[in-house]
Amino acid sequence: MFLNRRNLVVQALALSVLAPAGLVQAADWPTRPIRLVVPFSAGGANDLMARSAAEGASKILGQPVVIDNRPGAGGTVGADIVAKAQPDGYTLLVSAAGVISNSMIKKTMPFKDDALQPVVMIGLAPSVIVVPKNAPYNNLRDFVEASKKGAGFNFATAGTGSTPHFVAEMLNVKYGAKLQPVPYKSGSESTTAVLGGQVEGTSEASIIALPHILHEGKFKPLATTWTQRISAYPQLSTAVEQGFADLQIAHWAGIHAPKGTPPAILDKLAAAVDKAMKEPATVEKLKGLGIEPVGGTRAEFVKFADAERKRLGEIVKAAHMQEK
Repeated sequence: MFLNRRNLVVQALALSVLAPAGLVQAADWPTRPIRLVVPFSAGGANDLMARSAAEGASKILGQPVVIDNRPGAGGTVGADIVAKAQPDGYTLLVSAAGVISNSMIKKTMPFKDDALQPVVMIGLAPSVIVVPKNAPYNNLRDFVEASKKGAGFNFATAGTGSTPHFVAEMLNVKYGAKLQPVPYKSGSESTTAVLGGQVEGTSEASIIALPHILHEGKFKPLATTWTQRISAYPQLSTAVEQGFADLQIAHWAGIHAPKGTPPAILDKLAAAVDKAMKEPATVEKLKGLGIEPVGGTRAEFVKFADAERKRLGEIVKAAHMQEK
């Protein structure tokens, strides 16, 4: 009886010491630099959004936020690094749609879906469906209807499961288009394929597509695939406005953390990124590039990620996008 009572006292004392320590750790976070893993090469939409978030959050949190580009395997290489990191708030992932869709498409994954948890949205770059300047299509409806004739069209993508791949399959599944996805290694390669006449069209992030439209005049834009027009190019109508209500997708960037990261840290991080994305200078800079800053709460991003998983999962299944 005495031993049992003594054990209970020891356990109670241990809990009273350990619990506050965890709370103190979360309350003091961050006390050292934060590593933000970007699973794509420098210069793309996700990288630019990550750097804007890192700069703003660093000022708010009082610690450096260091960008670490780790491209490969459609974002899986960088995501795996974060999934296996300590859940202490010091190693985080700049996530994209692949965090949700890769496990639906790839044969094997080095980590489970629940190894990463959504924290906050950073922003999004609406996708723009483009064709060569001399193409005879003036809108998305013309392009889709023309694809239904003969053998159909080749449609460049940035690889299996990329946003352009989903755009093509959404048009195929929902609207009867005949688009054959042709995978390239990057968005830059796929746009080059359009310019070279190797494919009939593609869909690429606004930050990549707009320079070819506004400055070089080499692309003809047919539609943007987000729910609202692009701030930097408002004259381009959305696919929804053109009658394609189910074609809603963008190149988004958010932050995911390793499973088990204390909620207090996640909330503090989400609040910092949200504030950074509402900074007037940041908003002006990103919108000028064709990127829409978002921010928001952790709950909002969780809801968004869950909805994307359901929506994209239906397309993966209907279009048989799984790797053979």
